[in-house]
Amino acid sequence: MKAIQIHEFGGPEVLQYVDIPSQPIQSGQVRVRAHAIGVGKPDVLVRKGIYRWQPPMPAIPGNELSGEIIEIHSDVREDLHLGDRVLISSRELSQRGGCYAEEMLVPAKSVFKLPNTISFIDAVTLPNYQLAGALLYESGNKIPRSVLIHGAAGGVAVAVLQLAALDGITAIGTTSNHEKKVYAQNSGAQLVFNRHTEDIQARVLEHTSGMGVDLVLDHVGGTEFVKNLAYLAPLGVLLSYNIMGGLPDQNLLEALRSMGAISPAIRCFTIHTLDSVPMVRRALMERAIDLAAKKQISPPSANLFPLSEAIKAHELLDSGAFFGKIVLIP
Repeated sequence: MKAIQIHEFGGPEVLQYVDIPSQPIQSGQVRVRAHAIGVGKPDVLVRKGIYRWQPPMPAIPGNELSGEIIEIHSDVREDLHLGDRVLISSRELSQRGGCYAEEMLVPAKSVFKLPNTISFIDAVTLPNYQLAGALLYESGNKIPRSVLIHGAAGGVAVAVLQLAALDGITAIGTTSNHEKKVYAQNSGAQLVFNRHTEDIQARVLEHTSGMGVDLVLDHVGGTEFVKNLAYLAPLGVLLSYNIMGGLPDQNLLEALRSMGAISPAIRCFTIHTLDSVPMVRRALMERAIDLAAKKQISPPSANLFPLSEAIKAHELLDSGAFFGKIVLIP
């Protein structure tokens, strides 16, 4: 079968389109033929060799795949049949990666069944909604009444804004330019502001009755990170779920003490925290599937590439000059 492998770490050029032998099915497994494969930032970390959950070399990147079951081991007891449409997330597997391939062997208990109302392409965007649900509902001690998320045109941010609106949470997004603001609005976000032309603190106070938000979601970090404390309501949480701009250089305890009147908190979060409670993690994905099947969420349109052009897909991913999910088609 065809797959994408890396034998060394580096840029997109290390992604090799290769033939590898199909492995025999083992006890408890199903074989899934891929119809769509998601491309995301964790794949870049795998490609660079800096992912905390790095698969062994030679590595096959890829954390989400949708397709159909084409083989089932005789001892599988799950309610699965040949031809079933399924979603694979490597969050359910013993090691990450492995999805950049024409087919995949996985434990039968790990797959998610897909209704016919969800396309294979839309299906590989649903892990963003799973993460969004974790950020909103599993990263703190209570469900927030209001949330602010930066980079509102990004896949996870769009998912957060859609879920929040669905569940009655006041949700505010920020973008870096007008084009991204329009895209986020067209993707279902209700309140989106350009942080370079609008006063974000004033907008936050305006739309939260002067209180501030219960939760700020920040994926950038860097020197602007502590400014987020000014957007928080009393007992609010500033949550870091990535660190694309590097670590803050300020004294964070000093910054927290300076805002002592509202008793703010800073938390770091990864969905891998839920590895210890897999039923919670699976429930988040199952809810995303259910919402998509009922058309209550709207996965953004995708940028499609043949599996053989994974290098081009990663060049686009590295550039950041795109909207929506990047998807490989075998």
